[in-house]
Amino acid sequence: MSATKFDLIVIGSGPGGYVAAIRASQLGKKVAVVEKAEVGGICLNWGCIPTKALLKSGQVFQYINHAKDYGINVAGEAEADFSAMVQRSRGVAAGMSKGVEFLIKKNKIEKLLGFGKLVGPKQVEVTDADGNATVYDAESIILATGGRAKELPHIKIDGEKVIGYRQAMTLPEQPKKMVVMGSGAIGVEFAYFYNSIGTEVTVVEYLPRIVPNEDADVSKELERNFKKQGINVMTNAAVQTVDTSGDGCVVKITDNKKGKETTIECDVVLSAVGVETNLEGIGLEEVGVAHDKGKVLVNDYYQTNIPSVYAIGDIVKGPALAHVASHEGIICVEKIAGLTPEPMNYGNIPGCTYTVPEVASVGMTEEQAKEAGYEIKVGKFPFSASGKASAAGHKEGFVKVIFDAKYGEWLGCHMIGSNVTEMIAEAVVARKLEVTGHEIITAVHPHPTLSEAVMEAAALAYDECIHL
Repeated sequence: MSATKFDLIVIGSGPGGYVAAIRASQLGKKVAVVEKAEVGGICLNWGCIPTKALLKSGQVFQYINHAKDYGINVAGEAEADFSAMVQRSRGVAAGMSKGVEFLIKKNKIEKLLGFGKLVGPKQVEVTDADGNATVYDAESIILATGGRAKELPHIKIDGEKVIGYRQAMTLPEQPKKMVVMGSGAIGVEFAYFYNSIGTEVTVVEYLPRIVPNEDADVSKELERNFKKQGINVMTNAAVQTVDTSGDGCVVKITDNKKGKETTIECDVVLSAVGVETNLEGIGLEEVGVAHDKGKVLVNDYYQTNIPSVYAIGDIVKGPALAHVASHEGIICVEKIAGLTPEPMNYGNIPGCTYTVPEVASVGMTEEQAKEAGYEIKVGKFPFSASGKASAAGHKEGFVKVIFDAKYGEWLGCHMIGSNVTEMIAEAVVARKLEVTGHEIITAVHPHPTLSEAVMEAAALAYDECIHL
C-alpha cells in the first residue's frame, strides 16, 4: 500500500476519532488521523480534562477554607492563585495530549497535520498550515470533526468580554463579577469554579430550571446548593443585550415570567448556550453526504448515504459527550472490519456534571416515565442519612431511582451529591443487564459507602428501606 493510501482515514483526533483509529489499528487496518490542532481534540485540550483540573483546584480551595469543619487549624488566610490554577489545568491537558500522541505512535497510526476535507468518496485532502494540499486515498473515511461553542445571534463571542468555554479556561486574570448564560453542564461547572475562588457569579437560564435536562428534583437541589454557596440563579430569564463599550459589560436581563428587566454590571459574560457542529468546509456537499440541521445522517453503524464515508461524535444524532463519541467510534470501526457490534442504546447513556455537589444520571426522569405511560415506583434516599456522607462532611443531595411497577425494570437513576459521577456506572451496567429493583436490594453493598444509597433508594421504592 502506498504512503498516501490507507484502509481508513479519520478526520479529527478527539475522543471519537483517536479511539476509532486505535481500534482500527488493533483490527489490522492501516490508519491515518487528520488533525489541524492538538491531538485529543476539544475534550482533552479544552473541555473534559482541563475543566476538571480547574474544578479540583476550586474544590481544594473550598476544603482549605472549611478546614475547621474537619478539626484542622490552618494558619493565615488561604488565597486563590488564579494564574497558577490555569497553569496547572493547561499542564494536565498537555500531559494527556502527550499520552494520546504516544498511543497513536504505539499503534502505528500516521498523523496527518492539517485541515481535512472530503474530495471524493474515498479521498481526503489535507491542507497544512502553509497552505500545501495533499490528497490521500482510503477504503473508508470517518468524519469526527466535533463541535464548538454556540453563539446567540444577538450576542457574539468576542473572546475578551463575551467569552466561550475556551477563553474561560485561560483568562489572563480572575474576574470580580461574571454572568453565565446557560445552565447546562458547561455553564454550571464554570459557575461553580469561579464562585468557589471568589468571583461573584450570576447564572441566567431561559428555561424554568437549571440543568434542565436533569430530573426536576435534581435541578431543585442544585439550585438550592448554588444559592447557599452564593451563586445568583435567575431562571425563566433571558439576556437581551450585552453592552461592552465600557471597561466591563452591562448586561440587560428580562424576567420572562414577571416581564421585568434587570441590569447587571460585570467584568465578563460567559456564553454557555450549547454546542454547534463543525461541518463547514469538510466536503459534505461536494461528495453528496446527507446532513440535516447541523447533523450528518447515519445508520446504526454510523455509515452515511455514501457507503465509504462514516460519521461519529458531536456531528451525528445523540448527546454530545466524549464517552458517546468513543463508543460510536468503536462500533463504527468494528462494523467496517466485518465484525457484528451491538448498536448503541442511546437510552442508557450516563450524563455527568462536575459541580459541587456533582450530578449524574441515566435513563428516564420521573416526568418522562410518567409521560411514557409507565406505572412507576420511586425511591429517593438522601445522603443526610448516609454515615459515609456525614463522615465526609458532604450530606447534601440524594439518589433517586425509578422502576416500572409491573416488571421491576430500572427506568432511571438520578444522583446529586459528592462523587456521584463515580457511582452512576452501577445503574448503567444494571440497566444494560436488565436488573430489577429487588436484585439491587438483595445485592450486598459495602458499608460505609456512598454507594449504599443506591440500594437504600431501591429499597425505598419497594417500602423496604431500613435506614430512613
